[in-house]
Amino acid sequence: METELAHRGAVRRTGNGWRMEIPAGARGTYRLAQLDDYSRRPRCFFPHAPPLTVSLRLRVSASDLPGTWGFGLWNDPFGLSLGFGGSPVRLPALPQAAWFFYGSPENSLSFQEDAPANGFFAGTFASPPLPSLVLAPAVLALPLLTIRPLSRWLHRLAGKFIHQDGAPVREAGSSWHEYKIQWQSCLCRFSVDDVLLLETPLAPSAPLGLVIWIDNQYAAWGPDRRPGYGTLGNPAAWLEITGLSVY
Repeated sequence: METELAHRGAVRRTGNGWRMEIPAGARGTYRLAQLDDYSRRPRCFFPHAPPLTVSLRLRVSASDLPGTWGFGLWNDPFGLSLGFGGSPVRLPALPQAAWFFYGSPENSLSFQEDAPANGFFAGTFASPPLPSLVLAPAVLALPLLTIRPLSRWLHRLAGKFIHQDGAPVREAGSSWHEYKIQWQSCLCRFSVDDVLLLETPLAPSAPLGLVIWIDNQYAAWGPDRRPGYGTLGNPAAWLEITGLSVY
């Protein structure tokens, strides 16, 4: 199926693919290059529902870049720009995602003990579809998360609603590999070079949008740490894809 892609930052066509670049710089400035097919839509009109398969070939300039990069399907839950380049006009939502995700060590967003929190992994978030208006008041309570006992309790509470599964990717992201996500209503499969990496019944709820990105941001909230987010110093970096297929 055809998917209309919008872009942010330095993104250019390269034959049958795309190249996304962020310049070198110090911490304190957000640098993002992204392709997506949802940024001009309200969340309720994101374009994708299961069954859906997304595949592409991908490589990045280095496997240990500061920040995050990856591709997949999500609901852009951080609608108030609390993380990962979310739109500033959407109310927050509980996360729904099926993606290949890389986060440098400063990142830590795991709500389950056995789910990857950073590094390069394939994974899902599956949460109950609570209305955004129910979650909006929680933004006002964010300063309270600096209180460590309260932060730990709320992290445990979030883990009861935000379900998660994942598996590390062993292949180096700096060399070309083919990645595939198969999203069904009650199942997700992730493959690398046609080898099954993860099959999980934790599938996100529709509707979702496609995102492919590289940035210098981090977001962290773990059971033993206060939540935090910000930007990191980074070298000049790029992410390339070819053969994008959405069907």
